[in-house]
Amino acid sequence: MVTKSMTVELAQGNEATPVAFLVQVASQFESSIYIEYDNKRINAKSIMGMMTVNLSNGKEVNVSADGSDEAEAIEKIEEYLKKN
Repeated sequence: MVTKSMTVELAQGNEATPVAFLVQVASQFESSIYIEYDNKRINAKSIMGMMTVNLSNGKEVNVSADGSDEAEAIEKIEEYLKKN
């Protein structure tokens, strides 16, 4: 299992769109991926779960991945969160 702390830097505007894209990024991987934020642990592949979390810019989240492609999953999620 790999866990990494990341700063959220999502594009402003429609909050649903960046979260939906984050779910799409996470869903590309076989590993189990979770976002930990505000004392919640959410499955990053679940659009309904992710919509319950307010991922505000500048907030720190912990992303954990467990599986055969965990390192790549963490890398791509961090890239997405910093690119937008």
